Parts: sequence; C-alpha cells; structure tokens
Amino acid sequence: MLRRTLIIAIASVALLLPTACTNKKVKNPIANIDSKQPDKVLFDRAMDAMKHNRFDVARLTLQTLINTYPDSEYIARAKLAIADSWYSEGGSASQAQAEAEYKDFITFFPNMPEAAEAQLKIANIHYQEMEKPDRDYTHAVRAEEEYRQLIMQFPDSKLVPDAKQRLREVQEVIAEREFSVGRFYYLRQSYPAAIARLRSLVDKYPLYSKADEALYLLGQSYEGEINMIRSRPNCVAINKPVNCIYEPFKARMIEPFTKGAAESYSRILTRYPVMDRADDAKARLLALHQPVPKPTKAAIAQNKAEEDSRKAPSMLSKVLKNFEKHPSVGDAAHVGEPTLVDPTPVSARDVVTEATKESLEPKGAGDKNAVSIEIGKGTPPPNEAVPRSDQPSTAAPTPDAPANTGAADNGNGAAAGGANELKPNVPANDANELKPNVSDSGTPSLPPPQQVNELDTTNQQNGNTQPAASSQTDSASSSSSDQSSDDADTASSKKKKKKGIHKIVPF
Repeated sequence: MLRRTLIIAIASVALLLPTACTNKKVKNPIANIDSKQPDKVLFDRAMDAMKHNRFDVARLTLQTLINTYPDSEYIARAKLAIADSWYSEGGSASQAQAEAEYKDFITFFPNMPEAAEAQLKIANIHYQEMEKPDRDYTHAVRAEEEYRQLIMQFPDSKLVPDAKQRLREVQEVIAEREFSVGRFYYLRQSYPAAIARLRSLVDKYPLYSKADEALYLLGQSYEGEINMIRSRPNCVAINKPVNCIYEPFKARMIEPFTKGAAESYSRILTRYPVMDRADDAKARLLALHQPVPKPTKAAIAQNKAEEDSRKAPSMLSKVLKNFEKHPSVGDAAHVGEPTLVDPTPVSARDVVTEATKESLEPKGAGDKNAVSIEIGKGTPPPNEAVPRSDQPSTAAPTPDAPANTGAADNGNGAAAGGANELKPNVPANDANELKPNVSDSGTPSLPPPQQVNELDTTNQQNGNTQPAASSQTDSASSSSSDQSSDDADTASSKKKKKKGIHKIVPF
C-alpha cells in the first residue's frame, strides 16, 4: 500500500514539472506568438526612470519608443510623459520646453481626456511664474489667457472648477495693478486717463475685492473734471483770456461728466451694497442732486457671498508678503463666474471725444444752451487770400514817390501783387477797398499844410491865379492819368523804356 502511494506521488510530480519549468512570457494576442511587447517594455522603463528623477533617461527612452514604434498604442502617453518630465524637472528653460510639448500634445490629440490636463498644466506654468501687481505682469496675462482657453475649449472637463478658481486669483492680481495705475492718474489730476483706466477695470473684473473703491475713485475723477471745467475763465467779446470757454458750452460739457459720476456712484449701491463705499456713494449722489437707487435682495445676497468667500490674511502672511516674489491671492473671491471675454477697452481719447461730442451736439431748436456764431465784417472775402503777417505790406504811394508798376494790371485796375494796394479805378459801391485822396464826406482830401504852402509858392511864381487846393487837385489828376498810362506801357512790353521820369526828376 505504501509503495502504491509513493508511485502515484512521483507520477504527479512528473506531470507538473514541465509546466513549472516553462519560460514566463507574455502571450501576444495579436501576433499569437510567445514574446514580450517591446513598446510596453520601453514605456515601463521610462516610467521607472521618472520615478527616480532620471528625466534625461526617461525622455531618451520615450523618444526611442516614438521613433521606433509610430503605430504603438503608447504614442500619446509617451508624448504626454515627455512633457511631464520637463514640467517636473523645473527651471525656466524646462518650463518653456514643457509648454511647447504640451501644446504639441493638444494639437495632435485634442479629443483625448488628457488634453484638458495638458492645457491646465500650461496655465499653471505661467501661474507659478506670476509676480506681484507692481512688477512685470506678462505671466499673469498669459495665465489668464490659458485658463480661459481651458474653460472655453474643454467645458465638460472635471478640471474646469480648478481652472475657474485659478482664473479668479489671476484676475485679482491684474485688477490690483490696473487700480494702482488709475489711482496714480487720479492723484496726478490726469482725469481722462484715470476715467479710462478705472472704467475698463470695473467692466472687466467685477469680482475684484476693491471694486467699490474703484467705482468711487471713478466718480471722483468725473467730479474732478467738472471742477476743472468750472475753474476755467469765461470768454468775453473783448480781451479773451487764455483757455477760456464760453458759458453756454460749460453747461454742455459738464453734463456728460455729471452723468458719469452719478452712474458710478449708483453702481456701488446696486452691485456692491454691503461694501465700505456704499454710504459714501449715497452721500455723493445727494450732493449732486441725483436719485439714490435701492439695491435688490439678490444683489445684497450675491455681494455678501463674495465677501464671505474671501480669505482674510493673517498677521504672519502680511509680514512675509513683503519678502515673497509671488503675489498674495487671498483676497480673490471663491464664488461667481470670472470674466471670459474682455469688453471693449476705453482710452483717455475716447473719454474726451465723447464729452466733446455730447457738448457740441444740438438738442433741438428750443435748447437754451444752443450757441450760434456770426461771422463779422472783418473776415476776408471768400475768393481772396487771407493777409499774412509775414508778407510785406503794400503801402500807399506818397506824392513824392510813384506807385509800384512792376505788376501787371488784372483788368479792374488792381495789381496782381497785393490786395491792399491803392487802385485808381475803384468801384463806387465797394466800401471795403481803399479810395485814394477821398475823405469820409465824399470830397477830395486836402494835402498836408506843408505841401499847400509849397503849392501856393509855386503857383505864385508861375503867375497862376487858381487857388492852392485847385492846383493840387489838377496836379493829382494829371499825375494819376500819367501814372495809368505808364502802367499800361509797362504791362504791354517790359522792354519799353519807362516814360514820365521827367515828372519825378524835374531837372
């Protein structure tokens, strides 16, 4: 009996021995041969190298897998693992390389669930490099763009809530910078620039922790512009001051700024009723004689939830904040939807243009502030050139000197060279042009006393019995006729010799 039992045991061991001594190989279901999958072996080696922080070995192994087996099922995971190796290595150069690898992965595999993870890590790269609001904000802007890209491109991803919270923190930092710039312009009394900066801030980042302060400063900027307009002197008809404004225009220019200030204060009461500046905004509306709005229950509940979600910084964090490179994001809200699309930005030029357009825009025939402008008689005719101060003036010829005969006559007796030159053939109905030797009463004007005496002496010597005034009139008329003939001769031919010189030089 014992012998039979021993034989059965030996036979059983002999049957089990070949199975136990066989090689442990993974059976390939595709090739149906006993061999290990080489792409899986390479991927496992790379993952083991990354666990031990041997990132160079891991990237080399993964790149070998990608180049050798382009149709492997581990290609997508290998490309993502290469980006993760750069991301885990750290350093500015490694982070830049990781961003490029993640973008390549999203480009080649946009429909994989890991694409959202790659986009989140791209945004986190810039989030980790973000600096304080008063320093370079390039990474903050890039982080905002990448988080928005994740939320809009992968709205169904489970990573969207984390991306929204990070986006609120990034926008808090950017809003703090914009508020500092707007406050700087306000303190410098550059009110249009302050208005443009603060308006863009409150429209773009409504979840900002100091939104009520920004709106109040915006209203103060509008009021500062109103005070500057009122302080400018009024223009009068005589002795206009420098930078003066006509009184009707002042009221029209003040109106849009008053409206803007009222809107800013009213927005504090309707959107941020539980914040600190609500009482101040109400007082300013009463001072401006504007209606005071009442907030709704929904607005009060929303603003209260936003304020309760903010984390109050501790005393230690306030002290360490001065020595840290990265900004503090404890003031960021944890509820509410962050802004995904930027509104149209406002510039200082737009502020001035809007105010000027509203002040000059007519509001109807019965508007008491409407202004009409009359053009006086002193303006030049529309077809004549405006006299310039840098051009030499053409003085009237004296009895001792002839008129300028160098310009050709234009047919009406006026020389082409000057508009104010004396013209012998002047129409009687032209009141604006000069008339030689004609007084206001229409009678010829008498020469100066010295010339009268000289004419009297000359007439007495020649034996003339005509009065001195008559002799002077005849002499003036003869000089005019001779001068007109000289002008005609000069205009007809420039090579002709000038006549009448003996009248100027009697000897």
